[in-house]
Amino acid sequence: MRKAKPKKRILLPDPKYGDVLVTQFVNNLMLKGKKSIAYGVFYDAIDRIGEKMKDSDKAPLEIWKEALANVTPQVEAKSRRVGGANLQVPTEVRPDRKVSLSIKHMISFARKRNGHSMAEKLSAEIMAAFNKEGGAFKRKEDMHKMAEANKAFAHYRF
Repeated sequence: MRKAKPKKRILLPDPKYGDVLVTQFVNNLMLKGKKSIAYGVFYDAIDRIGEKMKDSDKAPLEIWKEALANVTPQVEAKSRRVGGANLQVPTEVRPDRKVSLSIKHMISFARKRNGHSMAEKLSAEIMAAFNKEGGAFKRKEDMHKMAEANKAFAHYRF
């Protein structure tokens, strides 16, 4: 590499829960720099989860964290050119990439859902991920299946 790696930006914790992971989620949820709207959507979604899952002994933020853990991929198949052929080589996912992938998948599948508000769609996707179903969880399962199917090429790992 010619250039030095850029420094990791330090995220400030969010105002309500004091959690850096919430800030990272909201930053990915944000559109066109509207962070206060993104915070409103996230907090509204968490409140909806709290209302719908009253019988659960867990707090809504814990439900969200467990849902995020359920959609976090462990391995992925990366393209690698070997001898003129493109092979899908299974590799382990770096810890910081694991988190960002799970956040991006959850938000993208929440946006694709049908519902009235983004908070409603996001809360539905979070609850689906908590119950190990929904689009984001299916994406993780597909990534794992792809890596498992190409396990024969694991020795080409870089």
